[in-house]
Amino acid sequence: MAHWVRFEHSGGAGFGTLEGDSIAVHTGNMFNGAQPAGESLALSSVKLLTPTVPTKIIALWNNFHALAAKLNSPVPADPLYLLKAGSCLTTPGAEVRRPASYDGKVVYEGELGIVIGKTATNVSEEEAGAHIFGYTCVNDITAADIINKDATFAQWVRAKSFDGFGPFGPVVATDVDPATLVVRTILNGDERQRYPISDMVFSARQLVSRISHDMTLNPGDVICCGTSLGVGTMKNPTNTVEITIEGIGTLSNTFVQ
Repeated sequence: MAHWVRFEHSGGAGFGTLEGDSIAVHTGNMFNGAQPAGESLALSSVKLLTPTVPTKIIALWNNFHALAAKLNSPVPADPLYLLKAGSCLTTPGAEVRRPASYDGKVVYEGELGIVIGKTATNVSEEEAGAHIFGYTCVNDITAADIINKDATFAQWVRAKSFDGFGPFGPVVATDVDPATLVVRTILNGDERQRYPISDMVFSARQLVSRISHDMTLNPGDVICCGTSLGVGTMKNPTNTVEITIEGIGTLSNTFVQ
């Protein structure tokens, strides 16, 4: 297993593998042929960036049996998803601020993210694993009151694409079996979500395969697998949200309003 990161150091961006409190710097392409540069940097000396620069962020809806049962919603025959704007992405540890144009509920959604490592177009479920680079932590922040504000059109993209509403990272973990993972969300020190990825309606490989028949998936793209029970509103003036997935790590951000 390797934990890949991107970072800013001395005015430039780089990438490498996280090894304890240091980063083994690499050169080349993270997804194809990365080579150790023979240099190590202290983690404390860098600013972590989003671990990839995706061409698109795909976010699943109704992809967990437990949540579908609670909402009395039928299990979908095909993955239900939307696209989040790339401009919503923000780094691990960043402060996310309430949009000035919105005064309604803002909720956290702790999720597993699939990171694509190889271009995928019309791939089979059996082939899909070879196109997955690894997995990451996602907080799919949502301005919940916007979604159904207009009775004629559900505004999912707008609700999820405000600046800062797409934190992910801090790493991409490779050689992980997603079916063994558990997502935990801690809000201001209190655990609010704990759910198994094995409860997903569509597995990671199924998602990559199905979506690749709709659109080409590029290296670095992120598929947010959807969330389960326990989504809630961030109510305090300053909120600390931690998304923890053992084997991957903890994504921590603050939401200020």
